[in-house]
Amino acid sequence: MLPGKSLDRRTLLKGFGSAIALPLLDAMVPAFSRAAAKAAAPCRMAFLYVPNGIVMDQWIPTRQAGVSELPAELPRISSALAPFRNDVMVLGGLTQNGGRALGDGPGDHGRAGANYLTCVHPKKTNGRDLQAGISVDQIAARRLEGKTRFASLELGCEEGVQGGSCDNGYSCAYSNSISWRTPSSPNPAEIRPRAVFERLFGQADLDPDPARRARQQRYESSVLDVVMGDAQRLSSTLGGTDKRKIDEYLFSIRDVEKRIQNAERNRAPEILPAPGMTPPDASIPTDFAEHARIMMDLMTLAFQTDATRVVTLLMALEQSPRAYPEIGIPEAHHGLTHHQGDKEKIAKVAEINCFHIKQFAYLLGKLKATPDGDGTLLDHVMVTYGSALSDGNAHDHGNLPLVLAGRGCGSLRPGRHVRYPDETPMANLFIAMLDRMKVPVERLGDSNGELNYLSDI
Repeated sequence: MLPGKSLDRRTLLKGFGSAIALPLLDAMVPAFSRAAAKAAAPCRMAFLYVPNGIVMDQWIPTRQAGVSELPAELPRISSALAPFRNDVMVLGGLTQNGGRALGDGPGDHGRAGANYLTCVHPKKTNGRDLQAGISVDQIAARRLEGKTRFASLELGCEEGVQGGSCDNGYSCAYSNSISWRTPSSPNPAEIRPRAVFERLFGQADLDPDPARRARQQRYESSVLDVVMGDAQRLSSTLGGTDKRKIDEYLFSIRDVEKRIQNAERNRAPEILPAPGMTPPDASIPTDFAEHARIMMDLMTLAFQTDATRVVTLLMALEQSPRAYPEIGIPEAHHGLTHHQGDKEKIAKVAEINCFHIKQFAYLLGKLKATPDGDGTLLDHVMVTYGSALSDGNAHDHGNLPLVLAGRGCGSLRPGRHVRYPDETPMANLFIAMLDRMKVPVERLGDSNGELNYLSDI
């Protein structure tokens, strides 16, 4: 780079039909310094959701009230977080009161998903007159719009039922989304890795016809091929550190692309869908862990390139019929959670809980290994992982299982277990997160005050 010159943060690698954003490079920060790097690295937020509750006595790090350091040895389910014990906070005592009946009778699962990020009790309906609230991710997305290519990304790993009632008079739309753009407009989660990849990296001019589009893709070995010339020209102007960053970044993109292609080529034969149902997209891996990890890699790449600063990932749906044969569990997750004290069923639910959080640990590893400004992505992100139910058998919406990971650009102090008083609204946490995103709001759902101990004792 020429003295006094810097590379624009929005520089793209361009080729026919593709435009790939770059990660934060030293050359993008004039007179590079720690202060400049901090200013260049924005704060991000993500929300990961798992359904049907967690076996709480195998989750809670300690029953001590107040604030305590996370112990070296964690319970069975949360033990996957042990390598990141200095990067996470386990929070207890938070409640989603809006998930409770409040006069509406049965429907805890339908309320759980719709309430989780809105903190509002949804209207009981299976028609078009949906009513919940604006979710915390969309409050942030609306205020940050224009700063990134995408205001937000809504990702998922399980497709929901389209239309009708899914839970005692609650529309399936309530279960299918945790992100709500308006009180009556949920944002459906995108579960197709290929669709997310193309949205991030490109080929906007692809033919909309699926058959012609598939033929075109077969002739294209990689989206990177069309931008490689631009990448090589740019690399020749950069220093050694930035060259390595670009090489590692392009390798990550190609790795994700190859895994999507592998899923498309080697998809296992499946039972034909029921009449009226469409077969699953060929880019969706049949293995849950691979599907989740591809989505998490795409999330990481989106943060790395500042394509968005807000992401939700719905790992599975409330009342999910998904089984997990890859870990030896052929029964549906939801059915197992209604165990009525059956120790064998409880053991299987705990195994599913362990399987889910291992995928979350994979995401933390990716974020921690990805350089960003003067630190890593994990330093500049706030990620929650949790459920809107604690005990799935009892449909308990209190003392929810929740992890808050990352350092929020220095605004969080991880490495602790914080047990708040019972009935502390989850909305208080979301307001605190929005404040750290420089998106202050006075109230969200049933919020009733500030949440202490996130950055101090």
